[in-house]
Amino acid sequence: MARQQGWIALILALAIAAGALLLSFPLQLGLDLRGGSQLMLQVMPAGAIKRVDREQLEAVKAVLERRINGLGVAESTLQTVGADQLVLQLPGEQDPTRAAKVLGTTALLEFRAQKPGTEKDMQALLQLKRQAAAVLASIQPKTAADADPTAGGAESPKPPAPALPAEQLANSLRQLDVAVPAGSSESEQLELLLEAANRRIVALYEPSALSGKDLTGAGRQQQQSGSGWDVTLSFNREGGDKFAELTQSIAGTGRLLGIVLDGRSISEASVGPEFRSAGITGGGATITGNFTAEEARDLEVQLRGGSLPLPVKIIEVRTVGPSLGAENIRTSLIAALSGLALVAVFMVVVYRLPGLVAVVSLSLYGLFNLAVYALIPVTLTLPGIAGFILSIGMAVDANVLIFERVKEELRSGNTLMRSIDSGFSLAFSSILDGHVTGLISCAALFALGTGLVKGFAVTLAIGLLLSLFTALTCTRSILRLLMGYSGLRRSTYFMPSGQLPGGAV
Repeated sequence: MARQQGWIALILALAIAAGALLLSFPLQLGLDLRGGSQLMLQVMPAGAIKRVDREQLEAVKAVLERRINGLGVAESTLQTVGADQLVLQLPGEQDPTRAAKVLGTTALLEFRAQKPGTEKDMQALLQLKRQAAAVLASIQPKTAADADPTAGGAESPKPPAPALPAEQLANSLRQLDVAVPAGSSESEQLELLLEAANRRIVALYEPSALSGKDLTGAGRQQQQSGSGWDVTLSFNREGGDKFAELTQSIAGTGRLLGIVLDGRSISEASVGPEFRSAGITGGGATITGNFTAEEARDLEVQLRGGSLPLPVKIIEVRTVGPSLGAENIRTSLIAALSGLALVAVFMVVVYRLPGLVAVVSLSLYGLFNLAVYALIPVTLTLPGIAGFILSIGMAVDANVLIFERVKEELRSGNTLMRSIDSGFSLAFSSILDGHVTGLISCAALFALGTGLVKGFAVTLAIGLLLSLFTALTCTRSILRLLMGYSGLRRSTYFMPSGQLPGGAV
């Protein structure tokens, strides 16, 4: 009796702990339940690599995971699909544009010295680039704070917007051999001009002398004079030596140091004559490109994550609205509760008192299951809910096997207590075999499946393990506790009197 009370105390303690855990750590909902965005990424072969293999796919995934962590998107998941694809889920993210921009770029950082004798061409291209960038920024859609004078108090006087006359814009495009599609807007023409100017600027640099492979860290800081942001870099020892040598070679010559990201010049800096003797030492550098806070953050994330070993193409972007996610939750709850109610009615009608005990045990099972989901944590999706409901069916099967064995023992003329003990011991092997085969299936689904299939396998496996505990421990402990009351020790509470030998009660 003392042992039985100990089991009951343990079950109550676990139930209280599970309830407290669910209150402290809410369940994590997946994309189909919470809403959000999903990006399908294709890893493309490049250079000498003609076909993407598993090792290269995992290398790309590792870089992308570091970038996602840098973006600070909570509860995101990145999984491989097939031989050369990745699926990124961003629950709660309704605008995946920024994530797509950060993830889709290679982030190959290069430091290049300007070629000798190109100073005049470089100056003209940089002037054109800055003018076009200023005009493009002035005609971009304004933010809410800029559009609404009341949002930020009294409206302060603004400097006159920069302008690039249409004739000058057309001449510049012709000089750079840019083909402008018919009907292009001013913004589109300016973007084409900037792209062409960047290509020409990059062509005026020597081959790369230092790359992002020598980086050990990246950060950002706001400029002391102005509202722009800079990106700070730190190199390893070898990279620091290369940077000092590179800056020494152009110090005081008037040639520029170009910082090139994915073939686009993002910053051009001059090196003063004071660095002619040893170059810029210290193993660090600062990219001053007059970035906004968001641009600086994105560049920092890309550089921290490292460059992609192979290019990535975004082939599909899917967004699930929060209202659809809420509808999925509602219908899933209705299905789960309806199924549980029908199972409870069936168990009570067919198995009477043991059926009622099974309902209590299944309720504990559901509570423990959800608590484990919150503890691991498991991101709950629609297939995950299906796995949870299916595991409830397995837990019911275990109780059915036990109670049918108890009925067989009662029909054989055994006493009630002996029949209960025999029922649990005789059903154990069948229950264990059924759960082991189920766990083998879960292992196969998790190893060979992808994405949502893995979520289904995880929730089903957790459910199978917990159903063993609830069926063989909770059900048995509660049933034996009830048998401690003489008023409940009646065989007719287990099966109809007509099925009992000699009309026993």
